Amino acid sequence: MTARSSRGTTAAILAGAVALSAAACSNPGSTAGGSAGPKDSAVVGIAYEPETLSPLLGYGKDGNSKIFDGLLAFDADMKLKPALAAKLPHISADGLTYTYTLRDGVTFSDGAPFTAKDVVFTYRTILDPKTNNASRTELDALKSVEATGDDTVVFRLKYPYAPFAERTVHAIAPEHIAAKQDVNTGAFTTGPIGTGPYVLTGWSKGEKLSFKANPTYWNGAPAVKKFTMAIIKDDDVRATRLRAGDLDGAVLPPNLAAGFKDDKAKRTWTAKTYDYRTVTLPTHHEVTGDTAVRRALDLAVDRQTMVDKILEGAGKPAYGPVPTGSPWFAEGTERRHDLAGAQKILDEAGWKPGPDGVRVRNGVRAAFPIWYLSGDKLRQDHALAYVSDAKKAGIDITAQAGTWEVIEPRMKTDAVLAGGGSPGDPDFDQYLLLKSTLGGDGFNNMAWYDNKTVDRALDEGRRTNDLAKRRAAYDTVQRELVKNPGYTFLTHIDHLYVVNDAWDGPSTQTEPHDHGLASGPWWNVESWKPKPAGATKK
Repeated sequence: MTARSSRGTTAAILAGAVALSAAACSNPGSTAGGSAGPKDSAVVGIAYEPETLSPLLGYGKDGNSKIFDGLLAFDADMKLKPALAAKLPHISADGLTYTYTLRDGVTFSDGAPFTAKDVVFTYRTILDPKTNNASRTELDALKSVEATGDDTVVFRLKYPYAPFAERTVHAIAPEHIAAKQDVNTGAFTTGPIGTGPYVLTGWSKGEKLSFKANPTYWNGAPAVKKFTMAIIKDDDVRATRLRAGDLDGAVLPPNLAAGFKDDKAKRTWTAKTYDYRTVTLPTHHEVTGDTAVRRALDLAVDRQTMVDKILEGAGKPAYGPVPTGSPWFAEGTERRHDLAGAQKILDEAGWKPGPDGVRVRNGVRAAFPIWYLSGDKLRQDHALAYVSDAKKAGIDITAQAGTWEVIEPRMKTDAVLAGGGSPGDPDFDQYLLLKSTLGGDGFNNMAWYDNKTVDRALDEGRRTNDLAKRRAAYDTVQRELVKNPGYTFLTHIDHLYVVNDAWDGPSTQTEPHDHGLASGPWWNVESWKPKPAGATKK
């Protein structure tokens, strides 16, 4: 689960917040929020910052890292295209060997040449158990990786893993630098060198990430010469700073994005996503560990009202990690809002209403806390709506806000309003979310879900290239979640961004849960070009 994407001030690596404001408002050559003249800089407001900037620890594993490239990349339609590889890989008939020919003439931003040994180093280091990479299981199929000369890399798999090529969008690290440091704590984790379109110039924790264009980028130097990601965790503050001209763009919840609808100098971008909001229901808890309680909550929750009222229509009900519009969605697994059905399940399981209306069984009250991330209005609103729906069924849930530092120690026993979602192959989300062996592994399987039928189906789905067998496997997973939900899935959320309408080039992809940092209209900022004066939207 990708709920991990937040930590957070120091005030010194380039400039402070005041300088951001001044540059945005008064410098003609600065941001697109400034006065007339060439626009070669942009400042965008994001909600979270990464824990690390090292690909060896997971940064850039899904592409769009700005500092790095992968062998492949996703285009605007989420189709694979060559990046550090000169072309798409050659795949053997048995699906066990992937051969990549590398692009000529690529260098890291320090001038060192990029070669096959950097690819081998990156993947071997990720697979090393000593490397603190929580996403290692995503490469479970990889048996070996070898270089054939400087320009060819050969991956050999343990079993046919259909989406392996999509895993090779993973950012590549330079062996000549990263191999000389402690992989988990070395300077490379916060001051990386890559082949990407931008070079990191500063990271002021909790405040901003600053980048400058890489003049030797293999795909051409970007026209946006300076790019800054301002880390602003509070939604209201991001909206205020965007309105004040401190920012050129920001990710915003629907109610705040709506406030810019009539601003002719700005454009709202809506990105379709796999991003969901869900409630983890840990099996170690005396209440949420009861399957009857989890089933009842699955029916008690009013998903459509959440979409209508909280998301203002910018999303849809979620019944699992797979969105209803996906070809992998199992038809018939939609759950209707059925309060009477929820009450009946609890009655039959022995959870009887007490004097205060809260259900009790064997002296245990049907009560538990739910944690949500402070400053995140969407999570707060989802949590409060969930509390309200549960109360009608006789379940007493207390909503509590906290930082991840507060929430993480409680995840084993307490429910969390979490997020996740990864476009593409169904293995990407479901394995990390539901595999029993990953229970309690950080943000993987936060519910400690343990279902042997699901475990078998997850393994079957990732160990074959046969499309029919894969569909059957993931159909099984989704139908098991109806009978034994480890989570209450609430909504799939569209991502909304408001951006100054001063560039040609912004667009959106189908996005994962982690948005604003690697995703957003600036996923391709390296290809933006300033619009001619007077060419903003009418």
